Amino acid sequence: MSGPIVALTGGVGGAKLARGLVARLAPEDLHFVVNVGDDFEHLGLHVSPDLDTLLYTLSGESDTERGWGRRGESWQFLDALRGYDGPDWFALGDRDLATHVLRTHALAEGARLTEVTARLATALGVRHAMLPVTDDPLRTVIETGGEALPFQHYFVRERCAPAVTGFRFDGAERARCTPEVRAALADPDLAGVVLCPSNPFVSIDPILAVAELRAALAACAAPIIAVSPIIGGDAVKGPTAKMMDELGVPRSAAGVAGHYGARSGGGLLDGFVLDATDAALQQDLETTGLAVRVEQTLMRDLDDRIALADAVLAFLASLRTS
Repeated sequence: MSGPIVALTGGVGGAKLARGLVARLAPEDLHFVVNVGDDFEHLGLHVSPDLDTLLYTLSGESDTERGWGRRGESWQFLDALRGYDGPDWFALGDRDLATHVLRTHALAEGARLTEVTARLATALGVRHAMLPVTDDPLRTVIETGGEALPFQHYFVRERCAPAVTGFRFDGAERARCTPEVRAALADPDLAGVVLCPSNPFVSIDPILAVAELRAALAACAAPIIAVSPIIGGDAVKGPTAKMMDELGVPRSAAGVAGHYGARSGGGLLDGFVLDATDAALQQDLETTGLAVRVEQTLMRDLDDRIALADAVLAFLASLRTS
């Protein structure tokens, strides 16, 4: 690479591409800016689901069979909690619990979330920078018509059942980018920005809701691309497709591209990566001002993740020279 890359990520899809990128880029050449809109307080603990998904994925600690949490997990704490008729809707495994307890303790002693995240990453052998977009409170709230639900209540407790009518990001108007995020995006040698194949509404939009972050992207001279989380009109995982239906957004990769918009038309992106299944959308997307690359974006294993990372890096390089 001719310079460092910044990747915006949240959720499992984003973490999969992140795993491919770390296989190709040295720590000094890759910075992850991570969604914290999913963060919440549960049983007095500060839980950061998207940070932890990335942490466990990059460290090899993720439970690939279950699709979330830490491998080799046990559940004695949760069993005991149920014995007290406590709130067990958010499953805290014994190994995962250690992460939340340490984070909560460090925050209470005055550490920044960025500092705590770096400490956890170092302990698990993750060398690439995992940067919360902000150290300030930022919380995604799901509007469902009759009720506003904190994200984890919608996603875990209600299992994404309520129909979504909109979103808000509480605290975004006061949230500041961290110095680390500002420095990564202001690097004069920045080679590109990648929006990972994460849910655009609840994984990427909370990051973009931080005004300083959005302004930094607008001022960025390096190319900005996104990888579609929608393949053949459906999401690989999670409620993205359901949300698109309920919001009246076309349930397609084109709907995702339109949500972000082309930079030439006042939007965010210079380029967009489509799955080969959706190759027929390429020409129409290019008429909107986007450069488009068609690849296999379904990441079944590590080889797929690395192959997609290679394609993303080659796409950014081509945009820099065009």
